[in-house]
Amino acid sequence: MDAVRVVLLALLQGVAELFPVSSLGHTVIIPGLLGWGDLLRSDTFLPLVVTLHLGTALALLTFFWRDWVNLLRGGVKVLIAGRFTPDVDPHGYGRQLALVIVGTLPAGLIGVLFQTKLEALFGAPILAAAFLCMNGAVLLAAERLTRRQRLLHAQSINKSGVTLGATALHGGAYKSPDDVTRAADDAEFDQSLHEMSFVQAALIGLAQSFALFPGISRSGVTMVAGMSIGLSHESAAHFSFLLATPIILAAGLLEVPKLFGAGAQTLALALIGGVIAGVAAYLSVRFLMRYFETKSLDPFAYYCIGAGLLAFGFFLAQYLGLLP
Repeated sequence: MDAVRVVLLALLQGVAELFPVSSLGHTVIIPGLLGWGDLLRSDTFLPLVVTLHLGTALALLTFFWRDWVNLLRGGVKVLIAGRFTPDVDPHGYGRQLALVIVGTLPAGLIGVLFQTKLEALFGAPILAAAFLCMNGAVLLAAERLTRRQRLLHAQSINKSGVTLGATALHGGAYKSPDDVTRAADDAEFDQSLHEMSFVQAALIGLAQSFALFPGISRSGVTMVAGMSIGLSHESAAHFSFLLATPIILAAGLLEVPKLFGAGAQTLALALIGGVIAGVAAYLSVRFLMRYFETKSLDPFAYYCIGAGLLAFGFFLAQYLGLLP
Protein backbone atom coordinates (compact mmCIF):
# COMPACT_ATOMS: atom_id res chain seq x y z
CA MET A 1 0.00 0.00 0.00
CA ASP A 2 1.49 3.35 -1.00
CA ALA A 3 0.50 6.99 -0.57
CA VAL A 4 -0.41 7.58 -4.23
CA ARG A 5 -2.92 4.73 -4.27
CA VAL A 6 -4.47 5.78 -0.97
CA VAL A 7 -4.85 9.42 -2.04
CA LEU A 8 -6.44 8.41 -5.36
CA LEU A 9 -8.87 6.02 -3.65
CA ALA A 10 -9.65 8.66 -1.00
CA LEU A 11 -10.57 11.29 -3.60
CA LEU A 12 -12.57 8.70 -5.51
CA GLN A 13 -14.40 7.60 -2.37
CA GLY A 14 -15.14 11.12 -1.16
CA VAL A 15 -16.76 12.12 -4.44
CA ALA A 16 -18.34 8.88 -5.62
CA GLU A 17 -19.88 7.82 -2.28
CA LEU A 18 -22.43 10.63 -2.35
CA PHE A 19 -22.86 10.93 -6.10
CA PRO A 20 -25.21 8.16 -7.28
CA VAL A 21 -22.43 6.34 -9.15
CA SER A 22 -21.25 3.79 -6.52
CA SER A 23 -18.00 4.58 -4.74
CA LEU A 24 -17.55 0.91 -3.84
CA GLY A 25 -17.89 -0.10 -7.48
CA HIS A 26 -15.30 2.47 -8.54
CA THR A 27 -13.02 1.40 -5.69
CA VAL A 28 -13.07 -2.13 -7.11
CA ILE A 29 -13.05 -1.21 -10.83
CA ILE A 30 -10.29 1.43 -10.84
CA PRO A 31 -7.64 -0.80 -9.17
CA GLY A 32 -8.65 -3.54 -11.62
CA LEU A 33 -8.14 -1.21 -14.60
CA LEU A 34 -4.80 0.01 -13.23
CA GLY A 35 -3.51 -3.47 -12.48
CA TRP A 36 -3.61 -3.10 -8.71
CA GLY A 37 -4.72 -6.68 -8.13
CA ASP A 38 -2.42 -6.97 -5.13
CA LEU A 39 -4.34 -4.18 -3.43
CA LEU A 40 -7.71 -5.84 -4.06
CA ARG A 41 -6.42 -9.10 -2.58
CA SER A 42 -4.83 -7.45 0.44
CA ASP A 43 -6.27 -8.19 3.90
CA THR A 44 -6.16 -4.46 4.63
CA PHE A 45 -8.11 -3.41 1.51
CA LEU A 46 -11.60 -3.62 3.00
CA PRO A 47 -10.61 -1.94 6.32
CA LEU A 48 -8.94 0.82 4.26
CA VAL A 49 -12.11 1.34 2.20
CA VAL A 50 -14.21 1.48 5.37
CA THR A 51 -11.82 4.04 6.89
CA LEU A 52 -12.32 6.20 3.81
CA HIS A 53 -16.07 5.75 4.28
CA LEU A 54 -15.70 7.02 7.85
CA GLY A 55 -14.29 10.24 6.46
CA THR A 56 -17.44 10.52 4.35
CA ALA A 57 -19.64 9.87 7.39
CA LEU A 58 -17.90 12.62 9.36
CA ALA A 59 -18.41 14.98 6.42
CA LEU A 60 -22.13 14.17 6.42
CA LEU A 61 -22.34 14.74 10.17
CA THR A 62 -20.60 18.09 9.73
CA PHE A 63 -22.87 19.22 6.91
CA PHE A 64 -26.12 18.02 8.50
CA TRP A 65 -25.21 18.71 12.15
CA ARG A 66 -28.26 20.94 12.68
CA ASP A 67 -30.50 18.17 11.36
CA TRP A 68 -28.94 15.63 13.72
CA VAL A 69 -29.28 17.97 16.71
CA ASN A 70 -32.96 18.47 15.91
CA LEU A 71 -33.49 14.75 15.30
CA LEU A 72 -31.86 13.78 18.59
CA ARG A 73 -33.79 16.42 20.54
CA GLY A 74 -37.03 15.28 18.95
CA GLY A 75 -36.12 11.66 19.63
CA VAL A 76 -35.55 12.36 23.33
CA LYS A 77 -38.90 14.16 23.61
CA VAL A 78 -40.74 11.34 21.87
CA LEU A 79 -38.98 8.70 23.96
CA ILE A 80 -39.90 10.44 27.22
CA ALA A 81 -43.52 11.05 26.18
CA GLY A 82 -43.91 7.67 24.48
CA ARG A 83 -45.81 9.06 21.49
CA PHE A 84 -45.36 10.92 18.18
CA THR A 85 -48.20 13.42 18.67
CA PRO A 86 -47.90 17.04 17.43
CA ASP A 87 -47.94 18.43 20.97
CA VAL A 88 -44.79 16.43 21.77
CA ASP A 89 -43.10 16.48 18.36
CA PRO A 90 -44.56 19.48 16.45
CA HIS A 91 -41.95 19.46 13.67
CA GLY A 92 -41.80 15.69 13.33
CA TYR A 93 -38.09 15.41 14.20
CA GLY A 94 -38.58 12.52 16.59
CA ARG A 95 -40.55 10.63 13.99
CA GLN A 96 -37.87 11.35 11.37
CA LEU A 97 -35.22 9.91 13.70
CA ALA A 98 -37.31 6.78 14.13
CA LEU A 99 -37.67 6.55 10.33
CA VAL A 100 -33.88 6.78 9.93
CA ILE A 101 -33.39 4.00 12.48
CA VAL A 102 -35.95 1.77 10.76
CA GLY A 103 -34.37 2.51 7.38
CA THR A 104 -30.92 1.59 8.69
CA LEU A 105 -31.84 -1.87 9.99
CA PRO A 106 -32.27 -3.86 6.72
CA ALA A 107 -28.83 -3.05 5.27
CA GLY A 108 -27.20 -3.50 8.68
CA LEU A 109 -28.71 -6.95 9.22
CA ILE A 110 -28.01 -8.14 5.67
CA GLY A 111 -24.44 -6.85 5.86
CA VAL A 112 -23.76 -8.76 9.08
CA LEU A 113 -25.43 -11.99 7.95
CA PHE A 114 -23.78 -12.15 4.53
CA GLN A 115 -20.54 -10.27 5.21
CA THR A 116 -18.17 -13.04 4.08
CA LYS A 117 -20.00 -13.75 0.82
CA LEU A 118 -20.29 -10.05 -0.01
CA GLU A 119 -16.59 -9.44 0.65
CA ALA A 120 -15.75 -12.09 -1.96
CA LEU A 121 -17.29 -9.83 -4.63
CA PHE A 122 -14.71 -7.10 -3.96
CA GLY A 123 -12.09 -9.10 -5.84
CA ALA A 124 -14.19 -9.36 -9.04
CA PRO A 125 -14.01 -6.07 -11.00
CA ILE A 126 -16.01 -7.50 -13.91
CA LEU A 127 -19.00 -8.05 -11.60
CA ALA A 128 -18.66 -4.50 -10.27
CA ALA A 129 -18.72 -3.21 -13.87
CA ALA A 130 -21.88 -5.23 -14.59
CA PHE A 131 -23.56 -3.90 -11.43
CA LEU A 132 -22.54 -0.35 -12.41
CA CYS A 133 -24.41 -0.76 -15.71
CA MET A 134 -27.40 -2.08 -13.79
CA ASN A 135 -27.21 0.90 -11.43
CA GLY A 136 -27.38 3.31 -14.38
CA ALA A 137 -30.34 1.47 -15.90
CA VAL A 138 -32.24 1.65 -12.59
CA LEU A 139 -31.59 5.40 -12.26
CA LEU A 140 -32.73 6.04 -15.82
CA ALA A 141 -35.88 3.94 -15.46
CA ALA A 142 -36.74 5.61 -12.15
CA GLU A 143 -36.44 9.07 -13.71
CA ARG A 144 -38.73 8.13 -16.58
CA LEU A 145 -41.32 6.59 -14.26
CA THR A 146 -41.22 9.54 -11.85
CA ARG A 147 -41.66 12.05 -14.65
CA ARG A 148 -44.61 10.11 -16.03
CA GLN A 149 -46.26 9.90 -12.62
CA ARG A 150 -45.81 13.61 -11.94
CA LEU A 151 -46.91 14.59 -15.42
CA LEU A 152 -50.16 12.65 -14.95
CA HIS A 153 -50.55 14.21 -11.50
CA ALA A 154 -49.99 17.72 -12.82
CA GLN A 155 -52.39 17.19 -15.73
CA SER A 156 -55.08 15.90 -13.39
CA ILE A 157 -54.70 19.00 -11.23
CA ASN A 158 -54.86 21.24 -14.30
CA LYS A 159 -58.03 19.54 -15.57
CA SER A 160 -59.67 20.17 -12.25
CA GLY A 161 -59.08 23.88 -12.76
CA VAL A 162 -56.44 24.28 -10.06
CA THR A 163 -53.40 26.39 -10.99
CA LEU A 164 -49.95 25.13 -10.15
CA GLY A 165 -47.96 27.72 -8.23
CA ALA A 166 -48.75 31.16 -9.56
CA THR A 167 -49.34 30.13 -13.18
CA ALA A 168 -51.71 27.73 -14.91
CA LEU A 169 -50.24 24.99 -17.05
CA HIS A 170 -51.88 26.19 -20.25
CA GLY A 171 -51.36 29.81 -21.16
CA GLY A 172 -48.76 30.21 -18.42
CA ALA A 173 -45.06 29.60 -17.78
CA TYR A 174 -45.23 25.79 -17.94
CA LYS A 175 -44.74 24.81 -21.57
CA SER A 176 -42.85 21.49 -21.60
CA PRO A 177 -43.18 18.13 -19.81
CA ASP A 178 -40.17 19.04 -17.64
CA ASP A 179 -41.92 22.26 -16.63
CA VAL A 180 -45.06 20.29 -15.84
CA THR A 181 -43.04 17.92 -13.67
CA ARG A 182 -41.57 20.86 -11.79
CA ALA A 183 -45.04 22.35 -11.49
CA ALA A 184 -46.25 19.17 -9.86
CA ASP A 185 -43.57 19.63 -7.24
CA ASP A 186 -44.72 23.23 -6.79
CA ALA A 187 -48.21 21.86 -6.16
CA GLU A 188 -46.87 19.98 -3.11
CA PHE A 189 -46.58 16.60 -4.79
CA ASP A 190 -43.49 16.20 -2.63
CA GLN A 191 -44.18 14.21 0.54
CA SER A 192 -42.54 15.47 3.74
CA LEU A 193 -40.01 13.17 5.37
CA HIS A 194 -41.92 12.84 8.64
CA GLU A 195 -45.06 11.90 6.71
CA MET A 196 -43.48 8.66 5.49
CA SER A 197 -44.74 5.48 7.04
CA PHE A 198 -42.39 3.10 8.83
CA VAL A 199 -43.06 0.50 6.14
CA GLN A 200 -41.92 2.98 3.48
CA ALA A 201 -38.77 3.76 5.49
CA ALA A 202 -38.05 0.03 5.81
CA LEU A 203 -38.47 -0.41 2.04
CA ILE A 204 -36.02 2.44 1.38
CA GLY A 205 -33.65 0.76 3.85
CA LEU A 206 -34.08 -2.53 2.02
CA ALA A 207 -33.20 -0.76 -1.21
CA GLN A 208 -30.07 0.58 0.49
CA SER A 209 -28.93 -2.99 1.14
CA PHE A 210 -28.42 -3.47 -2.62
CA ALA A 211 -25.48 -1.05 -2.30
CA LEU A 212 -23.61 -3.86 -0.55
CA PHE A 213 -22.96 -5.13 -4.09
CA PRO A 214 -20.02 -3.18 -5.61
CA GLY A 215 -21.37 -1.12 -8.49
CA ILE A 216 -24.79 -0.36 -6.95
CA SER A 217 -24.92 3.17 -5.55
CA ARG A 218 -26.19 3.65 -2.00
CA SER A 219 -27.41 7.18 -2.66
CA GLY A 220 -28.79 6.17 -6.06
CA VAL A 221 -30.97 3.26 -4.94
CA THR A 222 -32.22 5.05 -1.83
CA MET A 223 -33.11 8.12 -3.89
CA VAL A 224 -34.96 5.93 -6.38
CA ALA A 225 -36.88 4.26 -3.55
CA GLY A 226 -37.67 7.65 -1.99
CA MET A 227 -38.87 9.12 -5.27
CA SER A 228 -41.11 6.09 -5.81
CA ILE A 229 -43.10 6.99 -2.67
CA GLY A 230 -43.47 10.66 -3.62
CA LEU A 231 -40.33 12.41 -2.39
CA SER A 232 -38.74 15.05 -4.60
CA HIS A 233 -35.13 14.66 -5.75
CA GLU A 234 -33.97 17.03 -3.01
CA SER A 235 -35.92 15.34 -0.19
CA ALA A 236 -34.93 11.88 -1.41
CA ALA A 237 -31.26 12.93 -1.44
CA HIS A 238 -31.61 14.45 2.03
CA PHE A 239 -33.06 11.26 3.51
CA SER A 240 -30.48 9.18 1.64
CA PHE A 241 -27.61 11.14 3.20
CA LEU A 242 -29.14 10.90 6.69
CA LEU A 243 -29.65 7.17 6.19
CA ALA A 244 -26.07 6.60 5.06
CA THR A 245 -24.45 8.11 8.16
CA PRO A 246 -25.25 5.48 10.85
CA ILE A 247 -24.63 2.49 8.54
CA ILE A 248 -21.18 3.82 7.56
CA LEU A 249 -20.27 4.51 11.19
CA ALA A 250 -21.39 1.01 12.19
CA ALA A 251 -19.29 -0.55 9.41
CA GLY A 252 -16.31 1.42 10.68
CA LEU A 253 -16.65 0.01 14.17
CA LEU A 254 -16.42 -3.49 12.69
CA GLU A 255 -13.64 -3.05 10.14
CA VAL A 256 -11.27 -0.25 11.20
CA PRO A 257 -9.81 -2.19 14.20
CA LYS A 258 -8.35 -4.63 11.64
CA LEU A 259 -5.95 -1.88 10.57
CA PHE A 260 -4.36 -1.68 14.01
CA GLY A 261 -2.38 -4.85 13.36
CA ALA A 262 -1.27 -3.79 9.87
CA GLY A 263 1.52 -1.49 11.04
CA ALA A 264 1.87 2.19 11.87
CA GLN A 265 2.52 3.25 8.26
CA THR A 266 -0.63 1.57 6.92
CA LEU A 267 -2.71 3.04 9.75
CA ALA A 268 -1.31 6.52 9.13
CA LEU A 269 -2.00 6.29 5.39
CA ALA A 270 -5.55 5.13 6.09
CA LEU A 271 -6.17 8.05 8.46
CA ILE A 272 -4.78 10.56 5.95
CA GLY A 273 -6.98 8.99 3.30
CA GLY A 274 -9.99 9.32 5.60
CA VAL A 275 -9.35 13.05 6.00
CA ILE A 276 -8.99 13.55 2.24
CA ALA A 277 -12.17 11.55 1.60
CA GLY A 278 -14.00 13.62 4.21
CA VAL A 279 -13.05 16.95 2.62
CA ALA A 280 -14.03 15.69 -0.85
CA ALA A 281 -17.32 14.35 0.52
CA TYR A 282 -18.19 17.64 2.23
CA LEU A 283 -17.72 19.55 -1.02
CA SER A 284 -19.72 16.88 -2.85
CA VAL A 285 -22.73 17.02 -0.54
CA ARG A 286 -22.80 20.83 -0.75
CA PHE A 287 -22.93 20.59 -4.51
CA LEU A 288 -25.49 17.78 -4.63
CA MET A 289 -27.99 19.37 -2.25
CA ARG A 290 -28.10 22.39 -4.55
CA TYR A 291 -28.02 20.30 -7.72
CA PHE A 292 -31.05 18.21 -6.77
CA GLU A 293 -33.15 21.31 -6.10
CA THR A 294 -33.67 21.57 -9.86
CA LYS A 295 -31.83 18.72 -11.62
CA SER A 296 -32.36 14.99 -12.21
CA LEU A 297 -30.48 11.67 -12.03
CA ASP A 298 -30.11 11.42 -15.82
CA PRO A 299 -26.43 12.49 -16.15
CA PHE A 300 -25.38 9.99 -13.49
CA ALA A 301 -27.40 7.23 -15.15
CA TYR A 302 -25.76 7.79 -18.53
CA TYR A 303 -22.32 7.90 -16.90
CA CYS A 304 -22.87 4.62 -15.05
CA ILE A 305 -24.09 2.82 -18.16
CA GLY A 306 -21.26 4.14 -20.32
CA ALA A 307 -18.45 3.63 -17.80
CA GLY A 308 -19.83 0.24 -16.77
CA LEU A 309 -19.98 -1.02 -20.36
CA LEU A 310 -16.45 0.14 -21.12
CA ALA A 311 -15.07 -1.43 -17.95
CA PHE A 312 -17.01 -4.65 -18.51
CA GLY A 313 -15.68 -4.88 -22.06
CA PHE A 314 -12.11 -4.36 -20.82
CA PHE A 315 -12.35 -7.03 -18.13
CA LEU A 316 -14.10 -9.47 -20.49
CA ALA A 317 -11.37 -9.04 -23.09
CA GLN A 318 -8.79 -9.53 -20.37
CA TYR A 319 -10.54 -12.70 -19.18
CA LEU A 320 -10.67 -14.09 -22.74
CA GLY A 321 -6.95 -13.46 -23.14
CA LEU A 322 -7.37 -10.71 -25.71
CA LEU A 323 -5.54 -8.27 -23.44
CA PRO A 324 -2.46 -8.84 -21.27
